[in-house]
Amino acid sequence: MQEKIVFIGGPGTGKSSVLRFLKRQGFKCMPEISREVTKKAQEEGIEQLFLTDPILFSTKLLEGREQQFIDAENSNQRIVFFDRGIPSIHAYMRYFDTEFPSVFLEKSEKYKYTKVFQFLPWKEIYKSDNERYETFEQSETISKFLNEAYSELGYEIINVPFDTVRNRCNFILSHM
Repeated sequence: MQEKIVFIGGPGTGKSSVLRFLKRQGFKCMPEISREVTKKAQEEGIEQLFLTDPILFSTKLLEGREQQFIDAENSNQRIVFFDRGIPSIHAYMRYFDTEFPSVFLEKSEKYKYTKVFQFLPWKEIYKSDNERYETFEQSETISKFLNEAYSELGYEIINVPFDTVRNRCNFILSHM
């Protein structure tokens, strides 16, 4: 049976760095797609699509993350890592106090991950950039919404310790 491992946490917590390291080790990894959606919207003249049209942005994320899940299932990989999962979408919409269609929760129920690793906010590594506009304090609050969304779906959440990228990867792999 394939293990689908999702990384959750607020922006700037080290998820993508760990994912890149795991990919270099030969693991199948599904990258975060919100940056791709944000960049494409910026190319079309919309600076922050999530703030301008949160449902459209979230629908594009849902489509992309659902496709990642399907692509993972169709691969012959025993372990697949995901930088954020489908429930992260409605967690963010709750954070922004945005009403959303039931399809987001339905997809979260349909597509289940094997394990959830949470990366907690870590001030020493946090950086903002063109696609990451949240402050560190907002990252802390978002982490709480993510934890709540996954917990409500019955996931056991494993907190990844603050450490080097290599040691964080070793911690995750030791829980496989």
